[in-house]
Amino acid sequence: MAKHRTFTAPKTNIARALLGATIVASAFAGPANTASADTATGVAAATAAKHPATAIAAHKAGGASTDHSEETKVNVTADQVLALAKAQVGTSENASGGGTKFQQWYAASQRAAETVARDGGNRAAYLNAAWCSMFVSWVGEQTGARPQVGWDAYTVAHAKWFAANHRFGTLAKPGAVVFFSWSGSKSISDIQHVGFVVKDNQNGTISTVEGNTGNGKVEERIRPKSQVVGYGYPEYAG
Repeated sequence: MAKHRTFTAPKTNIARALLGATIVASAFAGPANTASADTATGVAAATAAKHPATAIAAHKAGGASTDHSEETKVNVTADQVLALAKAQVGTSENASGGGTKFQQWYAASQRAAETVARDGGNRAAYLNAAWCSMFVSWVGEQTGARPQVGWDAYTVAHAKWFAANHRFGTLAKPGAVVFFSWSGSKSISDIQHVGFVVKDNQNGTISTVEGNTGNGKVEERIRPKSQVVGYGYPEYAG
């Protein structure tokens, strides 16, 4: 069972060595047989496949893009984003931790090419990787809110993007992107999970909709605010 699977930084930059012609020529030709790739390339390939999005470069210069071309207005409301997110409730990963449309979309996206270049690994590895941030990114893309919701597969980098654009804080708002650390840490570098805020329950908890939670599903949850590192604020219409 996959419960809140998170990306972990490899101890070396071995994954970087796997980039190059293979990624350029056959980055996404459908689900790859990572087991045979690991056998062929040894420990380095295994490391890269296991850690498709990590903190190798994400902690450098704030770890998130400060490209303000992403800072464009969108004609999308928080209610529209939450409606689509809630419509995905019940979507489940397969026994390998993959098989969701969120992972498939991300692996094929331009953003995957960018995060592979940043973090190492390969596109195919996203197909069975932790997908909570991919879920948030997918909802943003499908609703047209992606320039405000952001997109990443790595929760820490996703939060740093909001922070770099001065849209990260501690107030729960409907449609905000909420970042969690199960230890109660308030450090962005300790973030382990992400979802959308549905509402502040005004009792020390928030209602959320999240991907890759429970037994690897999209679910609505109630979370204690004590586990929240902070919130990213998309600038929605209305």
